[in-house]
Amino acid sequence: MEENTAGEDRNDRERDDAAAGDAPPVPPEILEAARLAPDHWLGMVDPAWSGEGEPPDWAVMGQWRAGYEGEIEEWRPNEAYRPSPRALGWPAPTDEVDDAVQLAATGYGSGEAVHRALATAEVAVLTGSDGGPLRATTPDGAWVVPVFTSPAQLHVAGRLGYRLMPTREAVDLLPPEHLLYLNASGAVSMTVETEPLREAIEAAEEAAARKAEGEEEERAATVVGGPAAGESGQPSGRPPTMGGDPAPGTAAATAMPPDGGA
Repeated sequence: MEENTAGEDRNDRERDDAAAGDAPPVPPEILEAARLAPDHWLGMVDPAWSGEGEPPDWAVMGQWRAGYEGEIEEWRPNEAYRPSPRALGWPAPTDEVDDAVQLAATGYGSGEAVHRALATAEVAVLTGSDGGPLRATTPDGAWVVPVFTSPAQLHVAGRLGYRLMPTREAVDLLPPEHLLYLNASGAVSMTVETEPLREAIEAAEEAAARKAEGEEEERAATVVGGPAAGESGQPSGRPPTMGGDPAPGTAAATAMPPDGGA
């Protein structure tokens, strides 16, 4: 009696189709790696991870299986993977602060990076009828003052009064026991503790002062080391002679090996 395998083949195809539907598109570099290293599992790292060395397990989206002929045969997702903002489908960041907030919220950045970006930013502080900062509460009951870091973020908040100011001024306006509430209408919002933010502001101001001092010293050195005067006491017209142009800098690109085992 001949065995009927048509139903089993159809079920296998349906399972394969379902698995393929959950798998991300195969990048060209994975296809090339499969061709060069058949019969291996090839790790696919989230593009948002920009560290050095071996990527952490949470940044690996999953692994592709390369068959004996160098063709992609199977996708195995990583349960420990943390999707990045782009992988979650969040809109592109509107500014540097929003970028830092999105990365911190997904584990691809730090709270310190948010403080550094916010320290030198200009923000829009919502104001109440008395002209002071508008106060609100978060869903967990914290008292906050909403601020926005870009016109796009502010536009979504609606037609409310606001004042533009450096972050330092916004922090100084905070009532006691209040936090800054960043981009309440954005893809992801964040409350910011004032003390670490003040430290970041002070560090940024000190760095700016050192930079300005260094630039002033360079200008002074240029004046002192200018062209020699001629016999008449007038500049000779010859530009100062430099010892040679510095060698151009070089940039190195580091290729990340795919994560996977035999």
